[in-house]
Amino acid sequence: MLHAAQPTDAGVARYVAAATLDQLARGWRVIVACPSGGQLAAELTAAGVPRLHWPATRSPSVDTLGETQRLRRLIGQVDPDVVHLHSAKAGLAGRLAVRGARRTLFQPHGWSWLAARGATARGALAWERLAARWTDVCVCVGDGEAAHARHRRIRSRHVVVRNGVDLGKFAPADERTRIAARHRLGIDRDAPLAVCLGRVTRQKGQDVLVTAWPRVREYCPAAMLCIVGDGDLLPTLRRGAEPGVRFVPSVTDPRPWYAAADVVVLPSRWEGLSLTVLEALASGCSVVAADIPGLAEAVLPAVGARVAAGDVRALAQELARRLIDADLRAAEAHAAALAARAFDIRQTHDQLAAVTTRVARLPRRGRDSAPNGGTGASVVRVT
Repeated sequence: MLHAAQPTDAGVARYVAAATLDQLARGWRVIVACPSGGQLAAELTAAGVPRLHWPATRSPSVDTLGETQRLRRLIGQVDPDVVHLHSAKAGLAGRLAVRGARRTLFQPHGWSWLAARGATARGALAWERLAARWTDVCVCVGDGEAAHARHRRIRSRHVVVRNGVDLGKFAPADERTRIAARHRLGIDRDAPLAVCLGRVTRQKGQDVLVTAWPRVREYCPAAMLCIVGDGDLLPTLRRGAEPGVRFVPSVTDPRPWYAAADVVVLPSRWEGLSLTVLEALASGCSVVAADIPGLAEAVLPAVGARVAAGDVRALAQELARRLIDADLRAAEAHAAALAARAFDIRQTHDQLAAVTTRVARLPRRGRDSAPNGGTGASVVRVT
């Protein structure tokens, strides 16, 4: 197996590291191509996972041709049974490099056209339609991601393998753990606290949350908001933030923040299936999230509230309601921990291994040939 990924931090990096370790434990030979530096490379090195340096930037640029050529050489050196490409850049460079000559899995972790606008978005969509012919299976991390593909006529075979959470690592905190976490993080033990974890970008919607926060404080004057993460929107949000908002650098272990939180908030504009929301559920947190694919399938009514993406007023009202009502939070926290059982990462890894094994047994296709005889899109849920 050769996994290729450009993101070195956050959700995709965590996913690749966990999947790689699981496959090694199954006795597979696994190698990862990724940039050096960042969380992914550090975790792989610490675990002794073979890694190849593949320098790549997040967005398409004049360097993309060189990135493609370098990845082609790495794939040729490894000669893997299956190439598993994660996220947009590896999906671009890897499928251009291989063009159907090797068995290929592509996992978007959030479709590329959702992150763009105008001509760039149209170009990204056109590319995904073309590249589908060089993709044996597209692994979608949630039902919403697969629905996007169907709606946009991405004509490849899609398999839904839902993201999962390590239920042994993420679990509800008792009151003693909560108090200790708040002391460690410098937060008053009695302050109503909302926490938003993730890259500080347009995708994650922290700008909507910061805009909504003064309304929250009208209902709950003592409320605090901690935005945990780094990203390109951070300087702008810092300048415009009202009292009660604290910005915290990205963390490698988010569990103290889940333990400290009264409510976890995810105001994203788009997602694949957010690992943060699954971790929050498993940690027994009440959740307020945007009503979008990638969040809606996890945030059921019993565990919190969904609001229209970008709706400042509704976001403020639902946050304030939970920050004020401890009984509501407690009921939702209990339901959240129960709901998380449906997202056990062991099931995710078993399903991913089954899909990968099936793809490895496929006959190799000639370069530029289309999978499945060029048929239209199909979606399969692995159970």
